Amino acid sequence: MDFLRVRELVAEHGTPTLFLSKSRLKDNYRTLSEALPGVDLYYAVKSNAHPQILSILDSQNSFFDVCSNGEIDLIKQQGISATRCIHTHPIKRDNDIRYALKYGITVFVVDNEDELLKFLPYRENVELLVRMSIQNPGCLVNLSHKFGVAPEETFKLIRKAHELGIRVKGISFHTGSQNESSLKYIEALEYCRDICTKAALEGINLEVIDIGGGFPIKYLSPVLPMAAFCQPINDYLSRYFSNYRIIAEPGRILSGPSMSLATRIMGRSLRNGVWWYYLDEGVYGSFSGKVYDHADYPMFVAKEGPRYNSVLAGPTCDSIDVLYENISLPLMEIGDLLLFESMGAYTTASASEFNGFEKAKVVVVE
Repeated sequence: MDFLRVRELVAEHGTPTLFLSKSRLKDNYRTLSEALPGVDLYYAVKSNAHPQILSILDSQNSFFDVCSNGEIDLIKQQGISATRCIHTHPIKRDNDIRYALKYGITVFVVDNEDELLKFLPYRENVELLVRMSIQNPGCLVNLSHKFGVAPEETFKLIRKAHELGIRVKGISFHTGSQNESSLKYIEALEYCRDICTKAALEGINLEVIDIGGGFPIKYLSPVLPMAAFCQPINDYLSRYFSNYRIIAEPGRILSGPSMSLATRIMGRSLRNGVWWYYLDEGVYGSFSGKVYDHADYPMFVAKEGPRYNSVLAGPTCDSIDVLYENISLPLMEIGDLLLFESMGAYTTASASEFNGFEKAKVVVVE
């Protein structure tokens, strides 16, 4: 998004504002669909649950991955059929299960025996995916730290479910958020292949492999084009899983690049020879992803000239609300605009109104 267009939009909508590009979001979905042919994409609603994002993805015939009653409500409000949803939270309360079943969701995820036992009263109506852990210290967020059964224990849980009369539909895994190595998917699929063989030998029919999400997007460093990133995954799936339904849970790769943030400098101060600039958006707002998601976002300013050691801070009275330190910026003025890209995932989704500062508004643009 160029600054001329940003200024026009800001004149109309003010700051801080997140601009959601419909065309970018649709392009993101199509690009991933083409990179993973034959894979059904279940958008991870938790990455950004804005109603317009759900509506746009619905128009692209996306499926949806939900984790809570609140996310089910958001899906329901968009008129999206429960048959296009799966419930992927590995730990659920009984009323969570009943709430999802009442809506019509029948596919759930488990990763331990205690969770499995919760489904005994509903075994005639549910199908389960057993979530396997895949350790990946090289990703941005290791999503197997909190959830997932060890690969060598996965089949035991599948067998236990079979003994209890609970239908296991397949295996799921998540290689970690912002995972830049497609080889981690291959590692996980190797485990799945072995587990599926064991299941077949015992007469347990697995039909689904859920390869999760984690597909990387460009922040400050380039990443492989998605077609190249996914090619090894496609090759392995074609060779060993051609008779299985393959699904994925993309979040960041769809929502992330679809939003840009316009924020304005509301104050400045020269402190010990360093320029401090205070923005009208911070870590308690759309930059919450810096804390919870460990992400840094591409920044653009429309000024030239000599550069100075600078700090960008948010608007709240909390000293933790500092965005970037020791960065080089031209001399900025109060009221100047800054633009941040790739601000769609785990930003507004985890923003708050701490200290009385409202969340950034979201404006849909073409």
